[in-house]
Amino acid sequence: MVVGGLWGLQFPVIKKIWTSSFVLVAGGFSAILLGVFHLIIDVAGYQRWATPFIWIGANAITLYLANNLLKFREVARRFAGGDVRNWLESHVATGCGDMLITLIGILLAIALAGFLYRRKIFLRV
Repeated sequence: MVVGGLWGLQFPVIKKIWTSSFVLVAGGFSAILLGVFHLIIDVAGYQRWATPFIWIGANAITLYLANNLLKFREVARRFAGGDVRNWLESHVATGCGDMLITLIGILLAIALAGFLYRRKIFLRV
């Protein structure tokens, strides 16, 4: 991250075009997060909260294909779109309705991943 930040002074950190400085910053940040999660999950033993991530990791390809076919966000929009979204946007905060739709979409994907994991259904390549 430090090298990417220093390189960013000369060559800007721009995600959209994946500049080399962005790659260094993102790679450094990812390495730090990997270390932190290794420490929390493997070393300290706090594993229970990570169960949905295990489900998603075991069926990542299946969920990717399912999202392209089913469009989890569009299904979620059926549940929380329209009046619910508009009410949240006007009474709670701007963007709150879209956030709820996104969260429901993620929960649908996690529910599918959990269902597949419990039934021991895995798509392998």
